[in-house]
Amino acid sequence: MTFPPGGLAHSWLKSLEPLRVDLGLGRIEALLDRLGRPERAFHSLHVAGTNGKGSTCAMVAAALRAAGRRTGLYSSPHLVRFEERIQVDGEAIEPAALEAGLSAVREAARGLPLTYFEAGTALAFWHFREAGVQAAVVETGLGGRLDATNVVSPLAVGITALGLDHTEILGPTLAHIAREKAGIFKPAAPAVVAEPPPEARPVLEARARELSCPLFVQGRDFALQAAGGSLRYRGPRWRLDGVRVGLLGPHQLQNAAVALALLEQADPVLGIGAAAALRGVAEARWPGRLERFFRGPIEVVLDGAHNPHGAAALARAIRELWPSRPIRLVFGLLADKDATPMLEAIFPLSASAHLAPPDSPRARMPEEILAAASALCPRTERHATVRAALEAALSEAAPGDLVLACGSLYLVGEVRALLAGA
Repeated sequence: MTFPPGGLAHSWLKSLEPLRVDLGLGRIEALLDRLGRPERAFHSLHVAGTNGKGSTCAMVAAALRAAGRRTGLYSSPHLVRFEERIQVDGEAIEPAALEAGLSAVREAARGLPLTYFEAGTALAFWHFREAGVQAAVVETGLGGRLDATNVVSPLAVGITALGLDHTEILGPTLAHIAREKAGIFKPAAPAVVAEPPPEARPVLEARARELSCPLFVQGRDFALQAAGGSLRYRGPRWRLDGVRVGLLGPHQLQNAAVALALLEQADPVLGIGAAAALRGVAEARWPGRLERFFRGPIEVVLDGAHNPHGAAALARAIRELWPSRPIRLVFGLLADKDATPMLEAIFPLSASAHLAPPDSPRARMPEEILAAASALCPRTERHATVRAALEAALSEAAPGDLVLACGSLYLVGEVRALLAGA
């Protein structure tokens, strides 16, 4: 993933060590105080989860735009350029605004030992205020309870699918994960959650009771289901027929359900309306999530599945959407990920596989997983770079084959830049 060129402010942001994690709200609260609390200038919707939160946020933001609301979207990480993280009405922050915002944040941050993510979060809120945003969709970075985004006072919050990821930080069980995600619940603010695993549900319910937070659970309080050849959403107030989900993959039905439930809860304040909600879910696009490119007759699919839960969802999608296509896999992952279940989900589907290290100091070297990968897909090779792995996969692919790049968002970002000529 590249970083945009720029002046002193860009250099300062890069110096904050993008990979450093230091959770806590004290620094970001102090910084936002100095900036005049920009996050209070607009309504916000806050979304956490292990997988699917980016897609869900994209759907919600698209619906808000369709309703005519000036809409901010803050997400992470970026795939190619930092500007992707901060969008207003679907457009990434422009270089001049980025430099101005970073300069303001840098000046306000004097004496504060900020993290990269904290600086980016403050920048997003500053930009949204300056741009006159009416409603912002805010995606958590890591966890929820101590995530820098957890300074907003949202109209409603959403929690997408839960799985085991970042267990060294968030805890070893799904109950621990749920406790951290439920940290974004706020008193009296409605919370909507994807159908939770059994061990996570009582944790979410207990936190909601503690805060007198109305809790809406998929399957109990809202649902998106097939009905007569189409999809139908049923929530506490909305009855929506003919739902179309624009993002590919069966897992996106759950994300769409959470998005619609979140929009339903925000509707009394934001005046979204059913028509705009339906349009947002149908028209949303999210790079790097079953995203399709073509190199001549060869189709290339990029997917950001980067943990066991995401890999399992990707495998289901591949079997459903491309059931008989030979898969030429380009794969690489980070060292902190649980490799075995990811390999077991994806590699048996592949006719050949090409391993490469993503461009990150946290990358896992291909030789560390070569034996396990080869046992699942005998035609597995390792390469020094993602470019070499992609070129090898494309060169051996015949018309009708599918080149699939996954395993890490860093790898997906590299492949996307190569395919787009960035």
